[in-house]
This record gives sequence, structure tokens and C-alpha cells, in this order.
Amino acid sequence: CFQFKNEIIQTDTLIDVIKNNLNPVWEPFKVSLISLCSCDEDRKLRCLVWDYDSRGKHDFIGEFYATFKEMQKASGGNKVTWDCVNPKYKLKKKNYKNSGLVILTDLKLHRLYSFLDYIMGGCQIHFTVAIDFTASNGDPRNSCSLHYINPGHNRCM
Repeated sequence: CFQFKNEIIQTDTLIDVIKNNLNPVWEPFKVSLISLCSCDEDRKLRCLVWDYDSRGKHDFIGEFYATFKEMQKASGGNKVTWDCVNPKYKLKKKNYKNSGLVILTDLKLHRLYSFLDYIMGGCQIHFTVAIDFTASNGDPRNSCSLHYINPGHNRCM
């Protein structure tokens, strides 16, 4: 199980569980830049890796810190690698290097444009508004109404 933590806005992004696999490869997933790093490309993200247990007692494998800017290096076919380190093991064992590697093989950034982005980009909109005040001028069947419908002959029709 793989988890991103944005500790500033208290959000967790949990990625799918890969069961019974010591070398998991996760499926591509989508996450908004706001929930990932609050749109701050230099903010350190705490990334945690867990060994999933169906009984609910998951084992902590390790963690690493990464920025979105570092992750962007994976676009264009490059790979980015981080050491997945368990701090408890690092303190106890002298020769401990890591509990494994996390390799980001690809990253694609899709921008979602807002209405204002189109306007600020030069898009022109011709906009017409019509307001029907018929109801505020009284019942059109009443001869005192400004919109009176005469049941008799009308020269306009």
C-alpha cells in the first residue's frame, strides 16, 4: 500500500493495495495538485509504504520525502528513484541502507482550464440577456395589465 501525506492541509492520498507481492507495480492513478501538495511544487511530501494485512494490522515498510518538482523529472521517459527508509531500522542497524526502492516511471500533468482561463486567454463571448417581466405587470387576462391579451380582433395579428 502506498500513501501520500500532505500534512499542511491534513489530506491523505491512498493508492491501491497490491496483495502478495514483494515487488509491486501500481496502476497509474490521478490525484489533484491541490490535494497532493497544495499547488506548492517545492513542498516536501511524506510518502509512506505499508505491507497490507487483511486483518488490519499493516506493517510499516518505510518512508521517503519528495517534492512534486522532483517527481516531474519522471516525465518524458525518465525514472526517479527514492530510498524507502524505516527510521527504526536505521537507528538499530549500522549497515541498514533502505527497505527497498520506490521508482516513479512516468508522470503526466493534465491542466484543467477554468472559465476565467479562457476569458483571460482572449476567448470572446457574445452574451445576450432577456428578462421577462410579464408576471410583474399583472395577469395578462386582466384589461388593466400592460400585457393584456384582448380576446377580440387585434390589428397586429
